[in-house]
Amino acid sequence: MKVSIFARTAGSLLVAALLLPLVWAVLASLMPERALFGTPDLLALDLEHYRALFAERDFWTPIRNSLIVASLTTAAALLLAMPCAYAVSRTVFRGRRVVLGFVLAVSMFPQIAMVPSLYLMLRALHLLNTYVGLVLTYLTFALPLAVWLLASFLRQLPRDIEDAAFIDGASWTRTMWEVILPLSGPGVATTGILVFLTSWNEFLFALSLTLGPERYTVPVAITLFRGQYQVPWGQVLAAAVLASGVVAALVLVAQRRIVVGLTSGAIKG
Repeated sequence: MKVSIFARTAGSLLVAALLLPLVWAVLASLMPERALFGTPDLLALDLEHYRALFAERDFWTPIRNSLIVASLTTAAALLLAMPCAYAVSRTVFRGRRVVLGFVLAVSMFPQIAMVPSLYLMLRALHLLNTYVGLVLTYLTFALPLAVWLLASFLRQLPRDIEDAAFIDGASWTRTMWEVILPLSGPGVATTGILVFLTSWNEFLFALSLTLGPERYTVPVAITLFRGQYQVPWGQVLAAAVLASGVVAALVLVAQRRIVVGLTSGAIKG
């Protein structure tokens, strides 16, 4: 009984500690600029900072750019990672674990070290400041993540299902797309959500490989709100709340699939 009470109290304190900065950010985004570093005035809350985001800064453009780039990156990563993960998880060959370890190690390579080479490559291909250029660079970290997660999940699926499909005359390709893929729904959904969130929050590539506000993503646009003599903290907080709201909404809608996909992929087959 005492353990249960202690666990609930500790859990409540942890949740409160996690929510406190978020609540403060939301309230601060609704306060006038003068009240942010002075005496808080909860009676003066308004939506002025949010209005300024869209009326003065055209914040719709970064949101659109982030949605397009993150969505295209997620779709491309899933499309390319599924055959690779299926081959790695189903084919027995020497060094398979090394291959998976190498795939994961690629995603851990420092991004700042890749920026100069990627910049020169995209400039030579005339893909600087384009959606295609950003998607190709985002795949350098999204594809290894997708391959690793999908391979971990596919290893849990019984081989009997594939054997039955082969007996009926299905090819490897048909078995993968018509049998394995429908059964991999939770894993694919989890992988897609994690890739989308990673792409949505990416900053360095978007800052280095875009040349103007027409292609800035949300993290880059928020960073560049700073003026020459002051920082519009109210608008920065309002933009951060909106950006976090997209992520929070996506996680809340798909939280069950995330849990199912992660726990299924964590079971060692």
